[in-house]
Amino acid sequence: MTPAIRNVTFQPSEYQPRFNGGHLQTLFAWARRRHFPRLPEPEPRYFDVTPDARVLAHCHWHERPTAHPTLLLLHGLEGSSMAHYMGGISDKAWAAGWNVVRLNQRNCGHTEHLSRGLYHSGLTHDPLFVMRELIARDHLPEIAIAGYSLGGNLTLKLAGDLGDDAPAELTAVCAVSPTMDLARCVDALERRANYPYQWNFVRNLKARMRRKAAIFPGAFSLEPLGRIWTVRAFDETYTAPHHGFRDAADYYHRASALRVVDRIRVPALVLTAEDDPFVPADTFRDQALTANPQITVVVTPHGGHCAYVARDAVGYDGYWVEREIVRFVEARRATPRPGASVVRDVESC
Repeated sequence: MTPAIRNVTFQPSEYQPRFNGGHLQTLFAWARRRHFPRLPEPEPRYFDVTPDARVLAHCHWHERPTAHPTLLLLHGLEGSSMAHYMGGISDKAWAAGWNVVRLNQRNCGHTEHLSRGLYHSGLTHDPLFVMRELIARDHLPEIAIAGYSLGGNLTLKLAGDLGDDAPAELTAVCAVSPTMDLARCVDALERRANYPYQWNFVRNLKARMRRKAAIFPGAFSLEPLGRIWTVRAFDETYTAPHHGFRDAADYYHRASALRVVDRIRVPALVLTAEDDPFVPADTFRDQALTANPQITVVVTPHGGHCAYVARDAVGYDGYWVEREIVRFVEARRATPRPGASVVRDVESC
């Protein structure tokens, strides 16, 4: 099945979905157990991103890390470094010779005790800090970033915020089902058919707030939780005021990668599906995205949200998008981008 391609600098391989239907793809990928026997046990590493915030990464290092490229991975809303897609892409990248850094957002992966504050969909400060430390302290010569859903928004926003000042070591970025227009995604999430997804997100967000309040007494009021039934209400009550946004609408506007994708100056791969339940495909036809020659946009008819389960074969588990990410970042290694490393602050609203 040939995907719609907005930029043909990278030709994706043929995608034959195991079955059609965005909900079926999404739920199957979420529920199916996966095992990665060739992937070594990860090594935990902590990054002190601010004086009151520490994030945990699970890392897979080859014997000589500086002799290998490194893939930095970012998970989605209420996910963690242990999400199945984080393991899947790590397994494929490791087999291709890449070091892998699976980063948890603040408080994710049972790390609520490491940070006083919360994370949000546009908090690029943390992956930017991690990338800089890997370059400056570990002397890693090549880094690519790949993110899923919320992590995809972070990936694209980080690249857009950096613009022409992206370090030479950053060779490529990839985003899978990115929520790069947050307002439209939240609107879609509120459709009746998407109630189970919304319920699951809100259930996890509420549970996290209860854990945060127990660890940091007095820092967060739990009184509003009983009135919160949507992601929008949670963001209006907690996320927006905690991070200094005027309200949820202001947060969605300022944290959306769509505002800055026209500034991306590193090779970027964006993959999404027409039948994604809550990431509208029309967003990916915006001229800010399609007119940027650095960005390859692939829109498949089927694939669901962060799923893309294809027919498997000998030596291939059928997780198509994971394979395409590795193909893309490998291809970008052959065409290094000129430039010099720089360290500057970027907008990380």
